[in-house]
Parts: sequence; structure tokens; C-alpha cells
Amino acid sequence: MKRFVALVMAGLLLLLGYMLIEAMSDPVIRRLDYHPAGWPAHAAPMRLVLVTDPHVSWPDMTPERLARIVASVNSLRPDLVLLGGDYLIGHKLAKPYSPAQSIRPLADLKARRGVIAVLGNHDHWTNLVGARRSLRAAGITLLDNDAVRVGPLAIGGVDDDYSGHANVARTAAKMDKLGGIPILLSHSPDVFPVTPYRIKLVLTGHTHCGQIALPLFGPVVTSSRYGLRYACGLMRGGDQTLIVSAGIGTSQLPLRLAAHPDIWIIDIGAPQAAPAVQAPAAP
Repeated sequence: MKRFVALVMAGLLLLLGYMLIEAMSDPVIRRLDYHPAGWPAHAAPMRLVLVTDPHVSWPDMTPERLARIVASVNSLRPDLVLLGGDYLIGHKLAKPYSPAQSIRPLADLKARRGVIAVLGNHDHWTNLVGARRSLRAAGITLLDNDAVRVGPLAIGGVDDDYSGHANVARTAAKMDKLGGIPILLSHSPDVFPVTPYRIKLVLTGHTHCGQIALPLFGPVVTSSRYGLRYACGLMRGGDQTLIVSAGIGTSQLPLRLAAHPDIWIIDIGAPQAAPAVQAPAAP
């Protein structure tokens, strides 16, 4: 019996070690080619990079690790970086860092048209004032139910829905005033069902793709009122597209299982022309 218990304990330790290693592994790069209607004929393609949920804290996401991820993002040569919230610590079992320490590495992001951010629930719960101040100090544009024009794009940023601060209608109205092709940035994917149909692309995080996804059962927790409906990845609803990133950090526990950290590249350009249909040869 003792030997069996020892084997079980050894197996659990190995599993926990594997989950910690997965949590600390390099983010997978995922991609979407997006060809919206109305893209100006004179406009060059744009590359957006979505980075969400750093949750800076020891042991899995130190400021040093975040700095290495920032360098990787810069190597992707983005035109615009979009940050999806939850910059601050997500669990109490680890060493926290101050908002300034947590967000400082993001100041080194290099994107031709800048860096835009929204807040997440842990930013509201942990140190809202510090998060806002540190994002401003890093030269990052923070959108709280607001919008900004970036070239041909109207980027709307919704404040966090999970903590009750989202106002999609207000954000969409501000996007309409700016004109351009609308893209909505939100921490939580739960805004997707109430996003106006004219907004075709919504970029989010928050769920960590469940963070721990058990074999046969899938994600344990998504922190979404829609359960697994918007748990992870690329989803379509009519002509609308939703991306839910797994994020780069962890929440509650510094562990991941079958929910690898990720970063999304969205390459945007003119709609692709339909292939010409060749007439059949005459008999």
C-alpha cells in the first residue's frame, strides 16, 4: 500500500512539474488572415499582434520572462500591438510585483502605429490606479469604452465585462464617429453576443483557454457566463469573427495543461479577388 501511495505521489509531482513547464513555455504563434470589405485600395496591409493576460508574478511570469516575450513580439514586426488586459498578478500563491514592475517590460514593445490596451478584471481588483498610471508611463494608449482611429481602422476598446465595467454600445458609437473598418478589443469574450453586427472582428482573452483542460472533459474553468461556448480560439458567428487567446500568463495557479500560451497575429489587407472563371472551350 505504501508503495502504491508513493507511486501516486510521484506521478502527481511529475504531472505538476509538466504543468508548470507548460505554463512557462514559449507562446505558440497563431494566425488569422483578415480581408475586410471596404479596405482602401491605396492602403498597405497591416499586421496586428494580440497579447493578453500576462498576470505578472513569480514563478511563471516574471518581468524578465515578459521582457523576453516582448522581444519575440517585436521580431514579428507588428504595425499595431493590442493588449487584452490582466497585466497584474492573478493568484495569491506566488510572489507579486508592483504595477510598475509588471507593466514596465511592455514599454519596450515596438510597433509602427503604437500599442493599444484595455483593462482586465484582475487589474480592477488588484490595483486599478497603479495599472492605469503604469500603462500611461509605458507610452501605451488605454481605451476605457473608447475608440481611436489607426490608419484605415477604428479600434474600439471595451473595459472589462467580467468585473462589470464594459459598455459595448458606447464604444461602438465612438467607433462609428471615427469611421473606418471597426475592430473591437475586449478582455472578456462575453461581449461578443452583444457586439453590433457591423463590427466584424472581436479580439479577446480572459479564459486562458481553460488553462487546465482535462482529457475527455476539456477546460475546467473559463470564467465566462457562456461556459465553453467562447472558451478558446477562432470562432465565427455569421459574418462576425471572434478570437479568444489563451494568453501568456496564468490565473489562480501557475499551471497549464493542454492549454498552451499563445499570441495571435492578424494580417489585414484588401479582400482577395475571386478567381477568374475560364469559359469552356468551343466544341
